[in-house]
Amino acid sequence: MHRTSATLTDGRHIHYYDEQPGRTRADVRHAPVPTPVPSSSLRRDPTTREWILMAPHRRGRSAAGPHCPLCTDAPPEAAEVPGGAYDVAVFDNRFPALGGPHPTGPADGSGLLASAPAPGRCEVISYSSDHATPLARLPLSRVRTVVDAWADRTRELNRVDGVEQVVCFENRGAQVGASLDHPHGQIYAYPWVPDRFRRMQETARQERARGEGCVFCRVLEAEEHEGSRVVARSARWTAFVPFAARWPFEVHLYARRHVPDLSALQEEERDDLCDIYRSVLRRFETVADRPLPYMAVWVQAPARHDRELAHLRAQVFSDHWDSGSVKRMAAGELGAGAFVSETDPERAAEALRRAPVTA
Repeated sequence: MHRTSATLTDGRHIHYYDEQPGRTRADVRHAPVPTPVPSSSLRRDPTTREWILMAPHRRGRSAAGPHCPLCTDAPPEAAEVPGGAYDVAVFDNRFPALGGPHPTGPADGSGLLASAPAPGRCEVISYSSDHATPLARLPLSRVRTVVDAWADRTRELNRVDGVEQVVCFENRGAQVGASLDHPHGQIYAYPWVPDRFRRMQETARQERARGEGCVFCRVLEAEEHEGSRVVARSARWTAFVPFAARWPFEVHLYARRHVPDLSALQEEERDDLCDIYRSVLRRFETVADRPLPYMAVWVQAPARHDRELAHLRAQVFSDHWDSGSVKRMAAGELGAGAFVSETDPERAAEALRRAPVTA
């Protein structure tokens, strides 16, 4: 993997990840203008003490139009990735949810109605200049470049002052919020550890304090031993439908070695990951009557504290059973936080095991 970094005309950064050295690019500094000024801030819910990210400017973000901004044939005023064909590109989001220093109320996070600045980074990762080929259908060499880019950005963003948690994720399909059809994902560097990740870390801390060891290693061991929910397994990774699955189709992909984040993976683990992760995504394409929209997120160690408690894993899930049947969140789930699962994890795992991963 060969990285080339540049600064676009509007000041944003772009990083090209190429599989071969020596690629030259013309007009790499061009970018569409104007770039909006982020107006993000954090506000804390005084009843739950959760931080809520306020980003009203995001309503104006790029959506599907006559020209795809991630394609090489986009006109200069629309192109987000200038310079011709590319393998993988990562660039600062024009409409970042993070980055705005505009608090309302006490800016130190104190008081009942507390707010704070929302520093951090929001990056877009385009998996290829090919508009028509999703990550599930890219060759393994390109999937490896994507993995290397995730790992490199995780390492670099973890070093940025004020960053507490780096999250690589993807929304695939307009039904789950993707605003562009071009295969891509995002990388967020949060200035706090989001609440769900914080609860996971706290559970890990409590389990270790009781002498139980790593709760994630124990979950992996239990799922492998029980076996009925295992979807795929390789020498270094295991994919399974979780015992308490929430979504119609949901797969957790665990590193079999206790490792904190993507940047800590060894070469063999990265190679192995490419094959099994692509196979999981392909199963989401073939398990139903048409490809399911999905969301995928990598759960990694926090940037600065308790990194030894974390265990690297991905979560891939869809709110669809098929093209016409969707799991909708009801008032009790959204209002009370009491999730009602309408799936059978063992049957979902069997369907995913049987789903074709070739062709």
